[in-house]
Amino acid sequence: MPDFRLDDDRAAELAEMFHILGDPNRLRIVLSCMETPICVQDIAHGLALSPSLVSHHLRLLRAARLLKAERRGKRIFYAAADIHIRSVLADMVAHVNENAGDEG
Repeated sequence: MPDFRLDDDRAAELAEMFHILGDPNRLRIVLSCMETPICVQDIAHGLALSPSLVSHHLRLLRAARLLKAERRGKRIFYAAADIHIRSVLADMVAHVNENAGDEG
C-alpha cells in the first residue's frame, strides 16, 4: 500500500500540479505528449492552438515537472516527465472514458 502522507511543502507542490492540469488546454497539451515526444508546432497543429500559446503553456508544464524537453537539432520535443505522470493521467483518462456512456 502506498504512503499517502505529505508534508506541507509536498502537499503544496502536488496541489499546484493539479491546479496547472486544471486548464483544459494545458491538460490537452500534456496528453498529446504522453505517447511519443512531440514538438511545439505539431502540438499546436494537432490541438488547433497557436504555437505561442502552446509555448507559454509548455513553460508552465516544465516548471511544474510534468513535462521534460529534449533538443533535437533546431527543434525541442516534449514528453511526459516520467512514468508517474504517464500512469496518473492514463488512469484518469481511463476512468473518465469508462463512465462516459453512463451519463444520461
